Amino acid sequence: MEITANLRIQNDLGLHARCAARIVALAGQFRSKLYFKKDQHEVDGSSILSLLTLACPKGTEVQVRAVGEDADGLVEAMSRLFAEKFGE
Repeated sequence: MEITANLRIQNDLGLHARCAARIVALAGQFRSKLYFKKDQHEVDGSSILSLLTLACPKGTEVQVRAVGEDADGLVEAMSRLFAEKFGE
């Protein structure tokens, strides 16, 4: 199964190391593979450094794509994390 969603970075500091670490930790709770895409650049969502290469300030929209048996749950969890501004 493959699920995609477009999510917007809402926290003031954008996608920084702490946010990327939360994404990676959350993704690790699922079996599905996670990918983030900004413009034409897609990266592995299980790598903090890869996520940081997207350089996403506040207001940036990214596409989240999950592939696997629990992809729907992973994308739903990511949507909540983004809506909660990564807990900041």
